[in-house]
Amino acid sequence: MQKICVIIPCYNEESRLDVKSLSAFMDAHPQYSFLGVNDGSKDSTLQLLQRVAQQYPRQFFVFDMPQNGGKAEAVRQGLLYANKMSGFDYYGYWDADFSTPLEEIDWFVYFSGGQLQHQIIMGTRVARLGAGVERKMLRHYLGRIFATVIANMLRVRIYDSQCGAKLIHSSLVTSLFDKPFVSKWFFDVEVLFRFLKKSAGENSRGKILEVPLRTWKEIAGSKLKLSDFIKAPVELWRINRHYR
Repeated sequence: MQKICVIIPCYNEESRLDVKSLSAFMDAHPQYSFLGVNDGSKDSTLQLLQRVAQQYPRQFFVFDMPQNGGKAEAVRQGLLYANKMSGFDYYGYWDADFSTPLEEIDWFVYFSGGQLQHQIIMGTRVARLGAGVERKMLRHYLGRIFATVIANMLRVRIYDSQCGAKLIHSSLVTSLFDKPFVSKWFFDVEVLFRFLKKSAGENSRGKILEVPLRTWKEIAGSKLKLSDFIKAPVELWRINRHYR
């Protein structure tokens, strides 16, 4: 059975991190591990993560960043730290609000035929019959515009680069996350740029799998604000200039 370690970046998540759901999932899935990254939180997030680690010393670990570096840096440093522990086939990152339920990790595996094979597996939020994908209309349309721009930048058909649920093969962690990202929020686009550049000349598109989520719900209190979408064109221009 493949071993997976999922990074959960946390900034002031004391009241939003659903410890009950996390604990129940770990009880039912001893093959999965988690690393909670405290991104310089000003509340008691670090203490909360440490309590979970005490309860699950073999499955839950904590990495503390004294200064807030933003989600991109928290994910990057968390992945590099977790990679040093070794023994995992895949590493990933998941939003701390669990807008994508942890059970979708099982769905990633099932959708892959019972065993993960692709180098990058990405959750994608597709509202469709039979799926519980709930998203505000404005964010949905802004997301579609955003996704279209990104697909043209990457020259790859991709539906949803920004979903906060991804798994990455262990062999890619060092090469994709060794350097800081240009963007604080849209680092997912940079991960894909780095991967496509690394895989130039290969069938890189066949190594990425988008998995339509069964369940996704927008949770109140997101750190990503409407103003961030307004800044998105400038951020994407900076990213595109940097990697081109």
